[in-house]
Amino acid sequence: MAIKSTTFGDAADTTVSKVTDKVTETAAQVKDKVDANRNVAAQGLEQAASTIRDKADSLPGGETVTDLAHTAADKLTATAGYVRDTDVNTMMADVETLVKKNPGPALMVAAVVGFLVGRAFSGND
Repeated sequence: MAIKSTTFGDAADTTVSKVTDKVTETAAQVKDKVDANRNVAAQGLEQAASTIRDKADSLPGGETVTDLAHTAADKLTATAGYVRDTDVNTMMADVETLVKKNPGPALMVAAVVGFLVGRAFSGND
């Protein structure tokens, strides 16, 4: 009986090891893909900021709305710099720190993002 349980244990260990290796490999591939596309994402953010700046003065609502638009454009530009200059590991550490310091708002953001993703993939319009 001990032989069978040892064989089962060895098989389980092998399976867990294979799964762990596959997850590690996939995570490395995702990290590499994200790192490779950081500049593209940063350029998109900068282009959005530029568009907002170009349209800010023609938005209805007066000076308050114009100021808000310019502030949003500035934030997008700063985010573009962060995305361009920060590797994935550092970004993940920053997100972890932010969530630990602000668990309530982080949970709220996660819920909203989850809702939006669910809505995007649902067939109901």
